[in-house]
Amino acid sequence: MARVPAAVTALNRIRRTPRALIRHRRNRNRPQPALELTPQQPPWLRALSLITVVLLGAWLGLLIVGNVRVPVGPVNTTMTLRPSLTGGTKINVSPLGALKLNSHHAPVRLDVNVDQLDPARAQALVDHPERLTGLQDEVAHDVEHGTLDLAVRSCIAVVSGATALSLAIHRRPRRALAAGGTALALLIASGATAWATWNPESVLEPKYSGLLSSAPSLVGNARSIVTEFDVYQKELARLVTNVTKLYDVTSTLPAYQPDPSTVRVLHVSDIHLNPASWKIIASLVDQYKVNVIVDTGDTMDHGTAAENGFLDPIKDLGAPYIWVRGNHDSRVTQKYLQGMKNVHVLDDGRAETVAGLRFAGIGDPQFTPDRSNAPGADQSEQLAGDRLASALRDQTNAGTPVDVAMVHEPSAAREVDGDVPLVLCGHLHHEGDEILKYGTRLRMEGSTGGSGLRALEHKYPAPIEASILYFDRDTRLLQAWDAIKLGGLGETTAEVTRHLPKENQPGATPSASTSPSTP
Repeated sequence: MARVPAAVTALNRIRRTPRALIRHRRNRNRPQPALELTPQQPPWLRALSLITVVLLGAWLGLLIVGNVRVPVGPVNTTMTLRPSLTGGTKINVSPLGALKLNSHHAPVRLDVNVDQLDPARAQALVDHPERLTGLQDEVAHDVEHGTLDLAVRSCIAVVSGATALSLAIHRRPRRALAAGGTALALLIASGATAWATWNPESVLEPKYSGLLSSAPSLVGNARSIVTEFDVYQKELARLVTNVTKLYDVTSTLPAYQPDPSTVRVLHVSDIHLNPASWKIIASLVDQYKVNVIVDTGDTMDHGTAAENGFLDPIKDLGAPYIWVRGNHDSRVTQKYLQGMKNVHVLDDGRAETVAGLRFAGIGDPQFTPDRSNAPGADQSEQLAGDRLASALRDQTNAGTPVDVAMVHEPSAAREVDGDVPLVLCGHLHHEGDEILKYGTRLRMEGSTGGSGLRALEHKYPAPIEASILYFDRDTRLLQAWDAIKLGGLGETTAEVTRHLPKENQPGATPSASTSPSTP
């Protein structure tokens, strides 16, 4: 093979050098791809992120769509699962409060809200009493059906919530599916834990809050409830239908046409937080064409701010409402009522003219929602009565005599004898009428709330009582009154009795001309 001379080789290298330099410059000017390093998250951080998204998404899902409306017997309820560290069951009975059951230990809690009584289903129980014997089985079936619906809806809610939130944050379908699957697994594990730790005897030891805190002293011994369950089952069935019975009775009371020569006053007292009372009062106002409602106190039970919402129906009763404080009503209650436009709160002898009659009253000097007997109670009542009597005399001297005085306790009412034609009171939960020594008529009203929760303390249910008072528009004197008595828990009786007073004013002689005109 012939050798290539060294000179020729060197010449070729020289010729290729410019082309190589051009290529090198072109390569240097051409942008080079940037090298990126994707940081890898630690496994524990990825797991923590997944769990956070799953829990938050599951909670949002339960909050938005994870509730079920379930009719349980004649009552409408709403069932919901909520995240919880202690588990258990919470039953909310508005506005009375709530009770908690230590039913299970799991990271989920069952909330049951008792919304309202369904009139149609409750009326069916009233019309067909034979159905009461099967009420227990019906309630058990409703609860079982509602729990199953809640379980299905909760599964859909937690899976959808966790999946949607993960997709919105990470924007990766795989992670979203992993979050949904994890949420479902957590819910199933929580359900299995609740099932394994289920304690059916927790119903024997509930924890009460709100106004229901007084319930344990009223319900009785838990062991006797278990041993005499059949008896309590029937009483419970009667209890849940009682409100409908009262509504049905008041709708059939005799109606009266309005009489322009008569002022009609509805006297109520001692409602004690019974929500059925508002329906009864509204029915009486409508049927008797009542001009004004007077309430001699104990409208509440504990006088707490949490109870104030119970008073809201007063503004829709269709008549002015005159109120004095009872020993179960607090200053907080009084201030709340003073803020209502159609309510006239009387205290410290204050007088107001409503519907052509002049009323004056004083609040109870005691505040004893626990029914305690405070030292000096009798003296404080007498002192309050003396203050009211002095105010009545001042009104008379000023030429604006009072027609009706209002107090809560009868002991205070007796102190105004001779200073006013009529004094109204309550407190003792039974109706009464008396002419005092100096001619003043004392009218005591029973409990318009059937003693509230206290109705369960006695062997026989306390009746619902109220009165319609008829006043002459010109003389402003009491002409007659109708005593209305409705059956208490489990009863459907109604009684209306007309009474004519022997005297229409202190010391006056009875006269036929003072009887009320009858339609």
